[in-house]
Amino acid sequence: MAQVVSQKRGRGISSGDTSSASSSSTTQLSALSTAPGTLTDELAALFECPVCFEIVLPPIMQCQVGHLVCASCRPKLSCCPTCRGTLGNIRNLAMEKVANNLMFPCKHKSTGCRMSLGLNEKAEHEEICEFRPYSCPCPGASCSWQGQLDKVMVHLQHAHKNITTLNGEDIVFLATEINLAGAVDWVMMQSCFGHHFILELNGNRRRLIWEAMPRSSHEGVASAIMGSDCLVFDNSIAQHFADNGNLGINVTISLVC
Repeated sequence: MAQVVSQKRGRGISSGDTSSASSSSTTQLSALSTAPGTLTDELAALFECPVCFEIVLPPIMQCQVGHLVCASCRPKLSCCPTCRGTLGNIRNLAMEKVANNLMFPCKHKSTGCRMSLGLNEKAEHEEICEFRPYSCPCPGASCSWQGQLDKVMVHLQHAHKNITTLNGEDIVFLATEINLAGAVDWVMMQSCFGHHFILELNGNRRRLIWEAMPRSSHEGVASAIMGSDCLVFDNSIAQHFADNGNLGINVTISLVC
């Protein structure tokens, strides 16, 4: 989800402990900022965690000399990763105050996001950012792949070649040999972009229709099943629509005006 490498400076005022931290942080920050609320590359370097290279956000912890570390990495450390000195539990309140008045880039900046947000908006945006990584949507496969949305289809085609790919807005997906014992997954990719789909099963003068808005692959198949936001039927119902053990599923995707 870019690493900024720079020389770290001693940083400001702490609370709850006596330290030799430099008192020049506020002066440095004023000199580095080109406009109110602007996060320059130099200022961003001051907020960089030396362990995970992510931006350090409140609560901001520091060692006795003033080197910063993010709150997520702090429990994993026994000493300062920059100077090897004692960490303690010192918060840098001056840097926290500065952070609350800055706009920070989305953590998915390296993959294309250009948004800059205040601390109260940053986490919420990153949860739904279109540039966040997607997990492999293939059900029944323990695949650990993650990547951008435009790479999902490429991944499926290369890593899961057994998946059927059909083109068009109106296709028929065939689940074969549904009478086989044991759990079987039938996975289909439909190469068509729309905002609405219809799953229709026809057979023996019966009709079963499911109509709903498509769900993001971020949510996954398990989420749809647990939330009952999908068509679920058992083998006895499937038999009513099957023809010699094969189940034809008509899938239509259409735009909603």
